[in-house]
Amino acid sequence: MAVPPLRALVDAGFDVALVVSRADRRRGRGGALSPSPVKAAALELGLPVSEQVDDALTVGADLGVVVAFGRIIKPHVLAALPMVNVHFSLLPRWRGAAPVERALLAGDEVTGVCIMDVEEGLDTGGVYARAEVPIGPDTTADALRAELVAVGTPLLVETLQHGLGSPEPQHGDVTYAEKIDPAELEIDWSQPSAEIDRLVRLGGAWTTSDGRRLKVWRAARAGEDGVTAVTGDGSLQLLEVQPEGKARMAAADWARGARVASPVRFGA
Repeated sequence: MAVPPLRALVDAGFDVALVVSRADRRRGRGGALSPSPVKAAALELGLPVSEQVDDALTVGADLGVVVAFGRIIKPHVLAALPMVNVHFSLLPRWRGAAPVERALLAGDEVTGVCIMDVEEGLDTGGVYARAEVPIGPDTTADALRAELVAVGTPLLVETLQHGLGSPEPQHGDVTYAEKIDPAELEIDWSQPSAEIDRLVRLGGAWTTSDGRRLKVWRAARAGEDGVTAVTGDGSLQLLEVQPEGKARMAAADWARGARVASPVRFGA
C-alpha cells in the first residue's frame, strides 16, 4: 500500500534520495526470495533501496515520509531527520498498528487519513492535514484500505507541495489500535449479527463445521440469498465460504456438499 504514495511523489517531481523497505522474503513452494512491493516499485523507478533506517541519514535528505512501515524508528534517527507519516485514522482515534481493522470492528461510520509529524511516542505527533473517509455498511477492510490510500496519496503530495508549516496538536479521546490477534478472527456465534458481519468484512474470519475449520469470506445481514447461520440476536446470511483444504465457494454449494441444513447453528 506504500507503492502509490511512492510513485506519486516521484511523479510530482520530489527528489527521492532513498527508499527503506523490509528485507526480501521467501515465497512460494520454491522458497525463492522476493522483494516487497515497495522495493520492487523503487527498483523499477531507478531509486536506491536499503533495509536499514539509519541509511536515511547518509543521503542528505531534508524529510522522511513514512507509509505503513511497521517498524519503530529510533530516536537518534528522528533527531537528525524530520519525518511525516501517512496514518490511516482520524487521530487521536486509533493510534497504533491496525487502525483500519479496529475502526471497522468498532462499527465506526467514518475514519480518515492524517499526515502527521513523527515523534518518539506512538502516533502522538501533530497533524498537518487530514481527510475523512466514510465506512459503508458493506465496506470490507481491503476496500477501506484501498480508499484510504486513494485519498491519502494526493493529500500527502499536496501537503508537501504547499509546505508543512506547523502541525496542529491532536485533540479528543485517545484510542489504540492493537494488532489483530489471530484468535480474534474466530467467530463467536453468540454475538449479534452486526458484530459478526464486521468481523467477516475484516477478512479471514473462521468457524468450525464437523470438526474442521471453515472460513467465512462474505456474508450479509439481509437482502441476499445464502446459507442462514443463527447468531446471538437473529441470523446472518453466509454467501462465500472456504472449507479447510479447499478453494473458496458459494456457501450454498458448500452446504449442499456437506449436507448442512439451513439454518445452521455453528458450535451447537
